[in-house]
This record gives sequence, C-alpha cells and structure tokens, in this order.
Amino acid sequence: MASRIAATQKTERINLRATQRQEALLRQAAEAADTSMSDFILSSAVVQAERVLADRRWFVATQEQYDEFVRLLDAPMETPKLAALFAEESPFGKPFPLE
Repeated sequence: MASRIAATQKTERINLRATQRQEALLRQAAEAADTSMSDFILSSAVVQAERVLADRRWFVATQEQYDEFVRLLDAPMETPKLAALFAEESPFGKPFPLE
C-alpha cells in the first residue's frame, strides 16, 4: 500500500507568474470546476501537453498519401551493407539469415 501511495505522490514544484486578470480567470474557473486552483492549472496544463505531444505521434493523411506511404514501406530496398553484415559469422555462433 505504501508503494502505491508513493507512486502518485506529487513531489515536484512548478512556479509561474500571472497577471491579475489571468489569476482571477483561473481562480473563477477552478471554483466553477469545484477544484483547487493548483489542481485546475495542473490538469489543464497536462491535457494541453498531451495534445501537443499527440500531434507529434498521430498523423492525419489523405487516402492517397497513406497508400503512397504503404507502397514505400512495402517496396524492396537494396541494402548491400546490411546484407554483408549479416553474411558475416555470428558472434553468438549461430547464423542469422537475412531472408
């Protein structure tokens, strides 16, 4: 039980400055959400951070773009240096066939 609590314990501090208008807006929104201002700011920032990072992991493409992407992935590639590397004797004593 103690390790479970330790895993969710908040130990890091984040400081920021805001204008009076920003602070009042955040306080009003936190009250409307029935949460503390710290929890409101942190959860809002985490949601935005996840959206920003998702934009770098999830891509939208047209059907034509996707088809071209798949075609390029499926196209055979000449890899003579890689083939030569795998043709060498394995340091583990077993052959590693490329095919």
